[in-house]
Amino acid sequence: MKLFDLVRAALRTRHYSIRTEEAYVGWIRRFVVFHGKRHPDEMGEAEINAFVSDLATRGRVAASTQTQALSALLFLYREVLGRPVESLGAVVRAKRPERLPVVLTRDEVRAVLARLDGTPLLVATLLYGTGVRLMECLRLRVKDVDFALNQILVRDGKGMKDRLTMLPVALRQPLQRHLVAVKALHEADLREGFGSVYLPDALARKYPAAAKWWGWQWIFPAASRSADPRAGAGSPLRRHHLGETLVQRAVQRAVREARLGKPASCHTLRHSFATHLLESGSDIRTIQELLGHRDVATTMIYTHVLNRGGLGVTSPLDRM
Repeated sequence: MKLFDLVRAALRTRHYSIRTEEAYVGWIRRFVVFHGKRHPDEMGEAEINAFVSDLATRGRVAASTQTQALSALLFLYREVLGRPVESLGAVVRAKRPERLPVVLTRDEVRAVLARLDGTPLLVATLLYGTGVRLMECLRLRVKDVDFALNQILVRDGKGMKDRLTMLPVALRQPLQRHLVAVKALHEADLREGFGSVYLPDALARKYPAAAKWWGWQWIFPAASRSADPRAGAGSPLRRHHLGETLVQRAVQRAVREARLGKPASCHTLRHSFATHLLESGSDIRTIQELLGHRDVATTMIYTHVLNRGGLGVTSPLDRM
C-alpha cells in the first residue's frame, strides 16, 4: 500500500473522523514536500523539528495549527511507521494568545435570530439554547432527542465523549414540526430505493438494515444525496447531514444585517449560552458538563466576560 493509503487505513481503524483524516493526510503531505519529497521512513526527529519550527517562524501559524501538524506527524511515525518519536529537541513553538471569547448580549442574540429563517434559524437557536458545537448539532440523529425528558444526547462530541444537554421547551414544537418534514423526505427516499445513512462501522456490520431506520436519520439532512467520500467510487448514494457552510454563512449575514460591530459566528452562540447561564446563577460545574469541557478551568473563562465590567468590580468613578 502507498504511504497515504496506510495513513488513512490506520486512522479509520482507530475511528478518527473524516475531518481529522483529511487534516492529518494534508500535514503529512506538506511535511514530505517540505523535505524535497523524501520518504518519511528516511527521516526522523530532526526533520520533524525543522518542519514544525518552520511553521512557527516562517509560516507564522497559530499555536493550535502547529499542534495539529505535530500530532499528525507523531501519529505517522508511531502508528504507521512503527517508530515512536523519542525527543524532538528544542522546537520553536508558536505563541498561544490568551483571548477572551466574543459574547453577545441577550438583545444581540435576539437581533441575530430575528434575521434568520428556515433550517439555519433552527440550528442557530439550538446552538444558543443548548450550548452544543455546530458540528455536534448537525450530526444529531432523530433518536438523540428525547422530547419526554426534554434532553438531547450529544454522541461522539469533542474528545469522542457523549454528554447530555437540555432541550429548551421553546424549541419543542419547532423541532417537532421540522421532524415531520424530515420524515416525509426520508419516506420519499425509501420509495425511490434510497433512505440509508452512514452508521459506525461495527453497527453497520451488525445491523445492516439499521441504516434505513427512522431513529438513525439525521435531524438536519442535506438537500441532495451523495456518495460516501470514504467508500470510494461506486459507493451507494446516501443522504448526509447538512453542511456547516450553509449555516455559517447565514449567521454571518445575520450578524452583518444586525450591525453588531462584533466578530460573531456560530460558535459565539455557544459562548453566549455559557455566559448567560452564569449570569443567571447556574453552577459552574453544571455548565462544564453541559459544554463538555474536560477541565473546569476551560469553563472558568466565561467568568471574565460577564456583564459586570472589568473583572467584575465597580469603578471608583461610579462610587463618587
